[in-house]
Amino acid sequence: MADHVVPHFQNSSGHDSVAIGAHEFMCIGANPPFDHPHVFLDMGSEKEIVCPYCSTLYKFDATLTAHESSPVDCTWTPAAA
Repeated sequence: MADHVVPHFQNSSGHDSVAIGAHEFMCIGANPPFDHPHVFLDMGSEKEIVCPYCSTLYKFDATLTAHESSPVDCTWTPAAA
C-alpha cells in the first residue's frame, strides 16, 4: 500500500512555480511548523493549478515521477512515526 501514498509538496523557499510529476497531490505550504492546512489538489486534465492557501503555482512535468519536484527542495516527506 505504501506505493499509493498521495505525494506532498511545499514551497518554503518561495519559488515562482514548482514543477511536479503528479496531477493529484497535497500542498502543505511551507515546511512544518509553518505549514498551512494540508489541501488535496487535483489538476484533472489541466497542466497547472494554484494552491488556494499559499498561491503556489504547480505545473505538471511528465519527465518527473509522481513524488518528484523541480526544484527538488519542494518535495516533502513526512517523518516516520
